[in-house]
Amino acid sequence: MNHLTTPVYPASPARLLAAAKRPVHTPAGLVGDTPVLWIGEPFTAAGRGFWTKLEGHNPGGIKDRTALHMVRAARERGQLLPGARIVESTSGTLGLGLALAGAVFGHPVTVVTDPGMEPLMTGLLGAYGSQVDLVHTPHPTGGWQQARRHRVEELLALHPDAWCPDQYNNPDNVAAYAPLAHELVAQLGRIDTLVVSVGTGGHSAGTASVLRGYFPRLRVVGVDTTGSTIFGQPAAPRLMRGLGSSIHPRNVAYDLFDEVHWVAAPEAVWAARTLARHHYATGGWSVGAVALVARWLARTLPAEDRIVAVFPDGPQRYVGTVFDDPYCREHRLLGHLPADDPDEITHPTDRVVTRWTRCTRITDPLATAGRPEADEHALAGAAR
Repeated sequence: MNHLTTPVYPASPARLLAAAKRPVHTPAGLVGDTPVLWIGEPFTAAGRGFWTKLEGHNPGGIKDRTALHMVRAARERGQLLPGARIVESTSGTLGLGLALAGAVFGHPVTVVTDPGMEPLMTGLLGAYGSQVDLVHTPHPTGGWQQARRHRVEELLALHPDAWCPDQYNNPDNVAAYAPLAHELVAQLGRIDTLVVSVGTGGHSAGTASVLRGYFPRLRVVGVDTTGSTIFGQPAAPRLMRGLGSSIHPRNVAYDLFDEVHWVAAPEAVWAARTLARHHYATGGWSVGAVALVARWLARTLPAEDRIVAVFPDGPQRYVGTVFDDPYCREHRLLGHLPADDPDEITHPTDRVVTRWTRCTRITDPLATAGRPEADEHALAGAAR
């Protein structure tokens, strides 16, 4: 005979909400306090794994944090006037964050992007009231990023009261991620290794700088894409979006990194798809690249090392790319099982890398040769 178990309810109805998020009066209140998830077998080796910070649980992704912070700070300083237009270059995720900030603070938003932006993202930005301005020709040396930035300059000249956050060089982009670091400390207590993708440099610098204040021996591992110039490789056409750059953002804190890994698009696709199949939590290019590196670190570092990987967004925008078989076949992204270990180079300029490669010597490509600052950057990883 089956017996039904009678549920036990708290004596006070208010206690039902003890573990729930509080009601919010503005969509800005939906940003932050994202969950942390353990990733282990079968993605990792038996008995090994790493923690992931799931920033895809923000309304638009990790850059909701910086969009809100940059807009709020600019308004407080009087740089962004009430009702003035916000104009910025983005490959997608920051655009969603700025659309959110525009709705919260009452600003029209123009997003400058290129043909690589997914139709889903274009549709969402339009639904949220943003104007999407498309550039059609890449800059001969700076690629799509530089072409987008030139278009931003043209739009700012047409709208004298408009404001551009300049996510690549704005220190508020970095400061915005202190709450993310504080959340990680509260959630995990101790962190030994942080694995972060690098694009504008905002979330890597903002998160790592705060965490190192708590954990001075923290290892910081940057993840870039092949074809990106951030860590000294020559620019090349890049399929992956959301990490990497064809310019040199000044928000990249080179002195914070102990090592950098470059990951190729097929390797990121393999990792993102494997995560989706076995762990449900996944994302696109950045998530796949970061997960591949964190997986290797989980196998090669001591078992007691607590590794945290930041997943900047979820899988939704990549349904037509990373998770689309025809797209992946067209770009020859399928059937490439990553190697067990990365290639190694001793200096970022040793050779052009085309597959997963690791380097423990970090240099600022714009630092003048022979300057003390350049030597400090180069030795930062070896000193820790």
